[in-house]
Amino acid sequence: MAKIAFTAGRVSGFKCPPDKKQAFMWDVTAPGLGLRATPAGKPAYVFQSVYQGKDIRLTIGSPAAWSIPDAQAKARELQRLIDEGKDPRDLKREAIAAVEAKRQQEQEREQADKVAAVTVGEAWAAYIAERTPHWGELHRKDHERLTRAGGETAKRGTRGRGVTIAGPLHPLLGLTLRDLTAPVIEAWAAREAQTRPTAARLAWRLLKAFLGWCAEQPEYAPVLPSVNPAKTKKAREALGKPKAKDDSLLKEQLPAWFAAVRSIGNPTVAAYLQTLLLTGARPGEVLAMRWDDLNTQWRGLTIRDKVEGERVIPLTPYVHHLLAALPRRNEFVFASSRNENTPLTEPNHAHDKACKVAAIDGLTLHGLRRSFGTLSEWLEIPSGVVAQIQGHKPSATAEKHYRVRPLDLLRVHHERIEAWILEQAGIVFDAKAEPGKLRVVQAA
Repeated sequence: MAKIAFTAGRVSGFKCPPDKKQAFMWDVTAPGLGLRATPAGKPAYVFQSVYQGKDIRLTIGSPAAWSIPDAQAKARELQRLIDEGKDPRDLKREAIAAVEAKRQQEQEREQADKVAAVTVGEAWAAYIAERTPHWGELHRKDHERLTRAGGETAKRGTRGRGVTIAGPLHPLLGLTLRDLTAPVIEAWAAREAQTRPTAARLAWRLLKAFLGWCAEQPEYAPVLPSVNPAKTKKAREALGKPKAKDDSLLKEQLPAWFAAVRSIGNPTVAAYLQTLLLTGARPGEVLAMRWDDLNTQWRGLTIRDKVEGERVIPLTPYVHHLLAALPRRNEFVFASSRNENTPLTEPNHAHDKACKVAAIDGLTLHGLRRSFGTLSEWLEIPSGVVAQIQGHKPSATAEKHYRVRPLDLLRVHHERIEAWILEQAGIVFDAKAEPGKLRVVQAA
């Protein structure tokens, strides 16, 4: 192949003939240095030589980026490598790989720095967004309530402060996820247990689940320890164990309780409390009842629960009478008179006052649910019947798989329970009277 001395004019004027796929011009100064051109592409400096008996060719670069002396120097460098027994193609691949590895390391370092800067609040928001579709409404509200910032003006429920306080988990949201270590959580648990142990225990359980989720996420796992930092003996002991509650109404307390509750000035609250006792439902389940949940034709009441999603229990005569007398302010049966389209708020305050009048100490709203179960034992009602009405999980294999009682069978037992409770309370009630037509009277 003919060689000529490369000049700026020759290099810039070199073209590939249109009838050829490529054309070469070879430099006389630097062995192996050539200029390659194609009809459509831009020219490029190349190096061609023989390595281990085979022709090899490498692209050096564009004349726009490489001066002639630089291209010649590069060609000499490549030839020296061959003379030393090295394949310049391997060295080029290694150089490219080294650049790529460095770029990858920089990306990983940037990602690690980004993960290290993630706050608990940011990860918590991602956790809520992903898990909310799998949760019930009450569970979702627990996550919201326990992370609130507080400081909101409120007339009730603040014990005279006038503003709400931050939820137990809120102080942790500003920390970086990597700083949420076992000692930090243990100190938090000890601090929260001093003022609100019940809320702190729930917050701790939610925190454990959250950190377990984070450990499964590739973007968060690198900054977390292998063991869930919330699952420590010290944190558990600091929060203590919840005391088993046993508050419930005695048979002898029923007259005083009914008299005090029925004297409450707000008939909606009075009906709510009596319905709570006579259905054995959870306080939140009764508050969430809507008018659409009442089936007056088949005398059924749909309860949305946390175990099965929903259950249907009998709409017993006295409860039917109570509900029929309520005004329909909105979609909720026990509607708030203050806010539109919301149920009652904090009915426990009125109940506490009624219990004080009745000289009954320490009876909670959940204690009314507990009372339904204990009072039913006086009638020797099958435990599975009571559990199905109250929405408890079946406790035995037979109950779990074979004893799903129809509504009419539940009604036989449920109406017995209601009638017996009313009898013990001294309330005379005609179960056959049309709901809402007759007034309930108390025996003299």
